[in-house]
Amino acid sequence: MAQQQITHAIQATNLADILERVLDKGIVIAGDIKIQIADIDLLTIKIRLLIASVDKAMEMGINWWQSDPYLSVKADAIERENRSLRERLYRIEKKLKTK
Repeated sequence: MAQQQITHAIQATNLADILERVLDKGIVIAGDIKIQIADIDLLTIKIRLLIASVDKAMEMGINWWQSDPYLSVKADAIERENRSLRERLYRIEKKLKTK
């Protein structure tokens, strides 16, 4: 029974080390799924998966979660402001065209 506990502890440490390395360095998994009949593309699905820590992702210039309105309160406010500004600009341009 003592042998099983030692083996389990070593495996857990190795898993933690691997996870730390993956998050620190990042890993990309990419693949495409294509469905064709008689050389006619019916469906193409591109799959891209990046696994990294937030710090590593920011270092690589990836920060989509900061501007996604479903994930960020700030992004929702920015989206509303942008919508309001676009409407205001549209009204101003419309008035200038009628003059």
